[in-house]
Amino acid sequence: MALKNYFQKNKIEVGCDEAGRGCLAGPVYAAAVILNPKKSNSALNDSKKLSCKKRVALRKWIEENAIAWSIGIVSEKEIDEINILNASFLAMHRAIDKIKINYDSLLIDGNRFKPYKDKDFYCIIKGDGKLKSIAAASILAKTYRDEYMEGLSKDFKEYGWQNNFGYPTKKHRDAIKKFGTTVHHRHSFKLLPQQIKLDL
Repeated sequence: MALKNYFQKNKIEVGCDEAGRGCLAGPVYAAAVILNPKKSNSALNDSKKLSCKKRVALRKWIEENAIAWSIGIVSEKEIDEINILNASFLAMHRAIDKIKINYDSLLIDGNRFKPYKDKDFYCIIKGDGKLKSIAAASILAKTYRDEYMEGLSKDFKEYGWQNNFGYPTKKHRDAIKKFGTTVHHRHSFKLLPQQIKLDL
């Protein structure tokens, strides 16, 4: 199914999405994008459905052709302090803060959002697979976060972040069990499976 160019016709819409919400380590990233209605790319899709190579190529296209785009970041420490849901909203707010062009509404991937100033917003479940602007935001958030985690992995090789990007893979959890946690881990998260049993 082809993604739609807009949610409401003749409106300037900002697509918003985040990356890294389910990770055990690293910040959460969000992106905000206003696409140019005069420029189209049929390859735009939910970042999870694209290969790494395709995401990188589309990131370049988005950055060169979008009317505006920006990235917002919330650190691991902040995630532990305010919880991951609020951190996801804050990352989106920080991305939106950097959009200096007047717009009509925000299109948010997911079913919840914390209102941003007095702006109209619409929560769209699986929006990154329905609307091009949200798909573009998902691509930027994912590629920028992956790039950051790849950089961190050079100093923390044991955890395999260059491949798992902080997500709870077996290798990542085995490394936590063997080497312990780092300053980049989210200590408010259940980092090891046995913690789940202990909490019940």
